[in-house]
Amino acid sequence: MRKNLKVFVLIILFSVSAFTLQAQDFGILVDQSGDFNAHGADFEDKRLDYSGTVIPYLSLLIGDNSEFIFSAGFTYCIDPWFYIPELLQTELALRFEKSEFRIGRMFYTDPLGIIAGGLFDGALFSLDTKLGTLSAGGWYTGFLFKSRAAITMTDNEEVDLYKMPDLNDFINTYFAPRRVLAALSWEHPSIGGFLNMQLAALGQFDFSGAGLDSHYFIARLAIPSRRFRFDIGGCFELIQYAGQQEMGMAVAGQIGISLISRKENQFSLRGVFSSGVFEDTPIGAFMPLTTLPQGNLLKTKLSGLSVITMSHLTRFSETFSTELSAAYFVRSDLGTYDNYPVIGINSDGFFLGPEFYIRFFWHSPTGMQMNVGGGVFMPFLGDAVRDANILWRVEISILFSLI
Repeated sequence: MRKNLKVFVLIILFSVSAFTLQAQDFGILVDQSGDFNAHGADFEDKRLDYSGTVIPYLSLLIGDNSEFIFSAGFTYCIDPWFYIPELLQTELALRFEKSEFRIGRMFYTDPLGIIAGGLFDGALFSLDTKLGTLSAGGWYTGFLFKSRAAITMTDNEEVDLYKMPDLNDFINTYFAPRRVLAALSWEHPSIGGFLNMQLAALGQFDFSGAGLDSHYFIARLAIPSRRFRFDIGGCFELIQYAGQQEMGMAVAGQIGISLISRKENQFSLRGVFSSGVFEDTPIGAFMPLTTLPQGNLLKTKLSGLSVITMSHLTRFSETFSTELSAAYFVRSDLGTYDNYPVIGINSDGFFLGPEFYIRFFWHSPTGMQMNVGGGVFMPFLGDAVRDANILWRVEISILFSLI
């Protein structure tokens, strides 16, 4: 598989050399991150982590309507020490008058941002028409680094995700589960001059042997303006297990509102829901393809959870801003989410508790960026794990360019 990645990159580089290169941008980014996690008021169970990533990147303009992007990463961690090489965004984009074709390792996110998000290997074609934009794409996950892909659709995949990669057994410990994602979508940016609408159908097909396929049907409406935005969306999921004729069903949805002041301060209120196992109904737990973390401390996948989040972003200047957020987590059933840190969950309570978090953003005119955040999760303000220890987290991230 590793050889296949090298061959893939060489093929793209060879194809690029056939064009006239008009402009290029090359650099090296360095991202340094540290975080302190603890449980309990006296920090009796604590952990300090540090990691860094060096990212060389290259961007080439090809002719008047095409672009090639290459980026890679070398990530290292301390305690325990390990390092991971990784191919990041690497794609060729061909743009025409009313269409675009992209191939390679690219970023993709579903319209709701709760099913599939991150880097994927494949191709995407988009066509602009008078009736909206049509898009069709297909991607494969088996060449991605498993931590980057964050696929935890089965219990075995969730356990494997947190196992350290072993460079002596690279093939079996580095790569993500082998799954194929196909997507067909339509978007109209301004129906009646004010309404944005998106429809999408996604299919996930398992090639890893787990025998789990899933299909998602998505609708989303948004009313955007300069000072106000309202959006609402939902997803219906069909789940197929190998050897079973009947399909399972699941649902998820979200609703949000944002208000932006003249000073570009922003207040947001967002609610997201995913189904759990509902007794005596065909509805089961919602299963996204990738784990898009919910919350700044729990960082759990949206499966059998509902989250209400309120946030306020304040811009003090062009270089400094802060964001204060509060979120409350509720279980959709009593069995799907049962892994609260340290003690787990074995109760009849649905309310997990609130999270409070504050984050500071600063960036210099030279491009250096610093992000400092901290927060607390309070289970005693719920009824699911009322006697559990408080969860604390403080983190800092610094990003700068060497070239």
